[in-house]
Amino acid sequence: MATPLAYTARYSHSAAAVRAAIADEQYWKDRIAEVGGPNARLDRITIDGDRVHAELVQAIAAELLPAAITAVRPGDLIIPRVEEWTGDTGTFTAKVEGAPAEVRGSIALAADGSGSVATITGSIEVKVPLFGGKIEAAIAERLVELLGNEAEFTNTWIAQH
Repeated sequence: MATPLAYTARYSHSAAAVRAAIADEQYWKDRIAEVGGPNARLDRITIDGDRVHAELVQAIAAELLPAAITAVRPGDLIIPRVEEWTGDTGTFTAKVEGAPAEVRGSIALAADGSGSVATITGSIEVKVPLFGGKIEAAIAERLVELLGNEAEFTNTWIAQH
């Protein structure tokens, strides 16, 4: 059974400013360099009008992982991730290399007072008997931390550009 994922990213900038950042190749390059983890990289970015397709590879260092994960899959977690946007809506998928783990969901960007919010919903599924739920919880914790770091980065990046 999958573990639900829910996160709300708050931006001090308008939805239009966030959309403009998402449609800027330099934003993706800077974001992966700043918050992507060890050996993170942007493999591909395609921008066509209000459509954006980004393929990234991120990592979580082994020393940051709980024993429940490193017992099943030793070493850093290498996580290929795809994020796709059309206007104010997006989808994402991520897998863990060498492990039966998958994250997927959607993103809705909306105005909120003088800023904007991105509501992220999804699920985390790890198909490992007995330990799957514990691993999902650990992935959820790290993923929420990453989403928070990405939101903070986005606010700073927009302010600087």
